[in-house]
Amino acid sequence: MAAFAPVEAKGLEGLRSIANSVGLGRPQVESAVSLLFAAGARPTAAQVRALARSSGNFVLSLDPAEDGEDSGWVELLANGLTYDLTGLAPGPADPTPGTSHRFGLAPQLDLAGMEAIRIVPGPHLSGGLVMFPVVRCLAWLGALLADLPGVVAVAWHPAHSACDPAYFRTSVLRWIEGGVFPGLGLTALVPDACGGLGSEGLTLFTGQELHLSAELVADRAEGAKLALRLLHWLVENGRIDSPVSLAGPNGEPLLLLPQSDQPLIKVIKSS
Repeated sequence: MAAFAPVEAKGLEGLRSIANSVGLGRPQVESAVSLLFAAGARPTAAQVRALARSSGNFVLSLDPAEDGEDSGWVELLANGLTYDLTGLAPGPADPTPGTSHRFGLAPQLDLAGMEAIRIVPGPHLSGGLVMFPVVRCLAWLGALLADLPGVVAVAWHPAHSACDPAYFRTSVLRWIEGGVFPGLGLTALVPDACGGLGSEGLTLFTGQELHLSAELVADRAEGAKLALRLLHWLVENGRIDSPVSLAGPNGEPLLLLPQSDQPLIKVIKSS
């Protein structure tokens, strides 16, 4: 995916990296990922422990099951950050999250009867639920645990999305390794009644959602490609607080307009 070429940027001090703009003006959103299983097929702490050992990318920093208390909860440690994993067997399942967008899943697959395990940032990270390293590592752990036996779907809560496990794992790991942001999975694209196209879930990464005007997405396929490129650019560059001009994929001038009254970036053709 080609990077956008900046044409003109006003107020570049407003273009901060995500790492430096942690928590600035961001609404609170649910930072969680769930893995869905058929009824009775949820993994135990022992299976998660086995995956951690074979992966080598995370460890169980707290595991009550090792002390004889199989409570359905463990603490995961990855990149110096801790996360709670709940809903493990033989304890009760976590609630199955509601999903509005599907990626890679058969349309007829019924998720309503599934059982969930859920990963959330640990309590000591409660003040940094939308810090980029925390969110990135959460997605990474979801991708790693998608290798557990019996996973039917991976639900990314902020985007209300449900993904095929292999699709989620591949797209997230590719991003972690320096590839394109998985805009269809960690976010979603939603058409509006006026013919425009908006994002759902970008708030977790930048504190703002994205909206493309109808004239930019008259061709839905090309409009979606443009939206995905913009999502990648925004995740890479972070929150913007002043208008920014960019050259689109075909050199067309675009204007990104952050809204002062809502956490939203409107994209229009620049004159």
